Amino acid sequence: MRRRFGTPLSPSALRVMLLGSGELGKEVIIALQRLGVETIAVDRYAGAPGQQVAHHAHVIDMTDPRALRALVERERPHLVVPEIEAIATQALLDIEAAGIAEVIPTARAAHLTMNREGIRRLAAEELGLPVSRYAFARGLDELRRAIEGGIGYPCIVKPVMSSSGKGQSTVNGPNEVAAAWDYAQSGGRVRQGCVIVEEMIDFDFEITQLTVRAVGDGGAVETFFCEPIGHLQQHGDYIESWQPQPMSATALERARAIAGTLTASLGGRGVFGVELFIKGDRVWFSEVSPRPHDTGMVTMATQRQSEFELHARAILGLPVDTGLLCPGASAVIYGGTDGAGVAYEGVDEALRVPGSDLRLFGKPEAYARRRMGVALAHGGDVDDARRRARLAASRVRPVAPA
Repeated sequence: MRRRFGTPLSPSALRVMLLGSGELGKEVIIALQRLGVETIAVDRYAGAPGQQVAHHAHVIDMTDPRALRALVERERPHLVVPEIEAIATQALLDIEAAGIAEVIPTARAAHLTMNREGIRRLAAEELGLPVSRYAFARGLDELRRAIEGGIGYPCIVKPVMSSSGKGQSTVNGPNEVAAAWDYAQSGGRVRQGCVIVEEMIDFDFEITQLTVRAVGDGGAVETFFCEPIGHLQQHGDYIESWQPQPMSATALERARAIAGTLTASLGGRGVFGVELFIKGDRVWFSEVSPRPHDTGMVTMATQRQSEFELHARAILGLPVDTGLLCPGASAVIYGGTDGAGVAYEGVDEALRVPGSDLRLFGKPEAYARRRMGVALAHGGDVDDARRRARLAASRVRPVAPA
């Protein structure tokens, strides 16, 4: 495909709208602007990180199909790029069908992946990919029956629609089921009255296989893979990631086969974050995001083109390069305090760590466990990079404004 690139804020502009404008959307917007794209940042609250750097910003309830369609019709973007799950995806299907805008990667992909039920049924029941045992429950009693009738303890209970581990808990026995149900209902992006319960797999580690569907040299969409990313989670939320994750050649081949099969089924162009469990040479599919992944922020320190540059190039039909430059790691910087307009101390100390860099997201409001930034580092090997990233992150101290 050949696309004409114009001048932002002029009639010739190529216009891209992001639905969701957090820290990941912010980096995608920056990558798009470097290519001369006019950007429109949409979020549910004002002053979101991506809105601070975009050409245009809007605040709407993206789960309201009428409000979403009205905004797209008013702004007339060429591409609509969902960056979160909580979107009225039926409206995206209608927008795409009416030819109003192209949805990235496709409206169908956004619709299927917005909740865990759609994507799990596609992966396990239609594509036959290896997954942990699972069940969907639409009530507390049904959840108890699913666990005791086959899933067993311990198990994982998650909302069908959430991100970054919100609403997710480990259930070790019958006395914890009710609390897990309540937490899943409160932690989901949208109250669905439904949860997924999954078997606890005894895996060695979990990876994110960033998978890029982009136009190749022959003019057709091809699949490209980044080196696998390892990550450490706490309460379902990533706190560290590193690249590359060492693994056997057989496991890597199987991981990429699963990721390639799934993303080909979803179709379209862009970056997909495919999460997989690994034990020896065995691989199980866990989840997929049809967009850059939070664990993939490490690619800003490791790759020729970060996942955000890859996403921008892929959706615009441009060539991509997934090559790894060096081992690297990321470590999360939490808010540590509650309040608006927090300040940050220790930035100079953090950047004195060799090979380090920072991304402070600029979120207008902090709370103790909110991700407010990330430390990045490269090193001679993954262990070296992880030490540097953790040290740099530990030196940044969010504080209440004076």
